[in-house]
Amino acid sequence: METTSEPPAFNLTDTDREVLAMTDDQFVPHDWDNLKDIIARNDLGALKRKPSDLVRYLSWSRDTKAQYGSITNFICKRRLGWHLPEPAGTSDSSGTAVADSEPVFPYNNPIPFADPSDYKILRNDWPYGLAPGIAHLCVWLRTPVPVQEHGGDLTEESRALIEGFVLRTFVDRLAREGYSNPEDHVLWFKNWTALQSVRSLEHIHVLVRDVPESILFEWTQEPPRDGVPN
Repeated sequence: METTSEPPAFNLTDTDREVLAMTDDQFVPHDWDNLKDIIARNDLGALKRKPSDLVRYLSWSRDTKAQYGSITNFICKRRLGWHLPEPAGTSDSSGTAVADSEPVFPYNNPIPFADPSDYKILRNDWPYGLAPGIAHLCVWLRTPVPVQEHGGDLTEESRALIEGFVLRTFVDRLAREGYSNPEDHVLWFKNWTALQSVRSLEHIHVLVRDVPESILFEWTQEPPRDGVPN
């Protein structure tokens, strides 16, 4: 249950409020079949964190914003090692520069995932409440991924680009490892705009099942992360 009367660090969804009214014992983790169903229906708002993790995430988000100014600043400085550029500017009718809401990162190739230096794969510091054996990764991009104007969901072209990247990077790697049905060990999704708690940094989520730590390290170049990120 939420323990602070201060405003939350981001807009809570109805699902978040439902989770905050639970105990950890009442929470049912997402298993693989449930995740496949949620992603197939594009019902991403149904994804939940464990109640105690959500409380900690809200507290961490509030403290991190106070220290770094934004979650984006923290991720760029401490997790990605990327220099955060000034927000892109436009001019109003008087010629005065007006800042947009999102920074524009320099990239080597305008096509998402085309250049490995334009993205980084990391473990998710605050994964959803997942059954044992499921790992939650994030792919952070310098390159914008086009979305639909209304609702912020992916365009068909963007969906195809991501599918190709996930196949090359994750599914094919498991196939080389000898998995008999590697595509059934990888899921991905991209939250539409309203569900994103880090909106100004482009990213997709990848879930993998029964993958050894050695391969997770190969993808992320980092060991398991325990405790609150700092």
